[in-house]
Amino acid sequence: MLIAIIGENCVGKSTLAGKINEHIDAKIYSGKDYLRLEKNPSAALSRFRQLLQEAVNGENIIYIITEKEHVELLPEGALRIVLTAELDVIKERFRARMRGNLPLPVEKMLEAKHGMYDDLPCSMKLDAAYDIKAVLETIMAASA
Repeated sequence: MLIAIIGENCVGKSTLAGKINEHIDAKIYSGKDYLRLEKNPSAALSRFRQLLQEAVNGENIIYIITEKEHVELLPEGALRIVLTAELDVIKERFRARMRGNLPLPVEKMLEAKHGMYDDLPCSMKLDAAYDIKAVLETIMAASA
């Protein structure tokens, strides 16, 4: 099964991936992790596309996506989960990640990207108050 967790910076994608992985034992890729698959970036991308395609009906993979360009790598049949959070929550989490400092250019970037996945077709759209049991039930139903 291929599960894509899609969302802006600091919405909790990695946390959700970890919770899901406790139940399905998947390989987790994030962003451009696929570049580690081959020395040549083009070959790595090709191999990753193949892994994603095979995962639709095979080995469990969770792909964490922040950049819109990576959504295009998803084959048909992937379970797409869009994770959202309020802008103030994202800023606070990013501030904590940056040891209490949120530079103005970073703040403006977060504001510009906020809502970028609001209209993306998906299997599930979750906010920060998601129920992990309901998420797992949906994933298990999709894999049956």
